[in-house]
Amino acid sequence: MRTEIRRLGNNERKRPELRSFSLYPLAWNKARRWYLMPGMAPPDIPAEATGDLIPDNLAEAGVYPTAAAGFDRGLVVLAMGQSYCLVPSDAGYRLLVEPPALEAVREQLACYERESVGWPPRPAAEDLPARSIGLFASLVWALVVLAVFCCQDEWPGRLEAAGALDTQAVFDQGEWWRLGTALFLHADLGHLVSNLFSGIFVFAVVRSTIGRWRGWLLLAIASVAGNFAIAGLNYPGPYRSIGASTAVFAGLGLLTGRAISVLRRTHRWRALFVAVAAGVTLLGLYGAGGTHTDVGAHATGFAAGLVLGFAAAVPR
Repeated sequence: MRTEIRRLGNNERKRPELRSFSLYPLAWNKARRWYLMPGMAPPDIPAEATGDLIPDNLAEAGVYPTAAAGFDRGLVVLAMGQSYCLVPSDAGYRLLVEPPALEAVREQLACYERESVGWPPRPAAEDLPARSIGLFASLVWALVVLAVFCCQDEWPGRLEAAGALDTQAVFDQGEWWRLGTALFLHADLGHLVSNLFSGIFVFAVVRSTIGRWRGWLLLAIASVAGNFAIAGLNYPGPYRSIGASTAVFAGLGLLTGRAISVLRRTHRWRALFVAVAAGVTLLGLYGAGGTHTDVGAHATGFAAGLVLGFAAAVPR
């Protein structure tokens, strides 16, 4: 459908040519730069009128700096079942509506402005510098652990006796180094391979997310803290443990804690719940299986990483 308003004779009021198409919600009048909504009759505009004049049959509901802002508010008017015109002027884009609907339109526009404060939310990781997931440092860690395992095979029992996590040796004899050295010892090849594969990727993600040196520092602190916690929980009874799995779950805890802290600031509660559920699910799936699995060390490592990851992501 096309509607044309032709130029009339000299004794009749002059109107610029207007074309509107039913396929589009808006019509564009090049001569007077009026946006017209279907259902509203073309405004009675004198030929010498400018955008600063308001026709008698329309009322101004607001003035906006851009056409996009005016169109957004026009959608509110359309949702009310009313029509509108958007007119460029020196002051901005003027939103014109029929006078009987003016008060109701202004009320709904005020509600729209209140509800639009802070929307859309900023992406959670918008300000973070882009980092690549570098596997080199994780591979170096894996080579060190593999070399230690070869030494264990060469001198059976010696490294375990000197470096395994032993609660009585730690608290009674002051052998605090065991909190860290136990992370590099493994019981057998299967134990070693499972920790190597998971550790390489978890540690790489920690470094790429938190930072190269900061990620390693927090990972080391969380791993040692996890071993200290599980040793304290089992003291004064006998308790011995070895393996890098405490560090692996400390890394998962760091990532989960950081995600919780970032999402909490953006009030994305559903995404926050997903982050918590993902971390706990991974802990349950991979940290609680097997007859010789040290579930307590996995849980304390995850908890230490969770706390540190949350605290490290809190803005200063």
